[in-house]
Amino acid sequence: MDQPAQGHNGQLKALVERIENVNEQIKELTDDRGEIFQEAKSAGYCVKTLRKVIAIRKKDPNARAEEEALLETYMSAIGDVA
Repeated sequence: MDQPAQGHNGQLKALVERIENVNEQIKELTDDRGEIFQEAKSAGYCVKTLRKVIAIRKKDPNARAEEEALLETYMSAIGDVA
């Protein structure tokens, strides 16, 4: 393993502290997201469906359209079309 030279100890400590700070920010944001989902649930929204909507919106529109077309083709092929 690489061993930092004595002069780099300050840099190493700064990097570790930055990572720790980012980890704390991630935890706080995750907690905030959980609170938002809880708020949505309290307002009567289905959290499972809300998560799916968010995942769909994250996709590239062309990839999403292709996925939807394939899904429709497969559903039609098995005779399960609503």
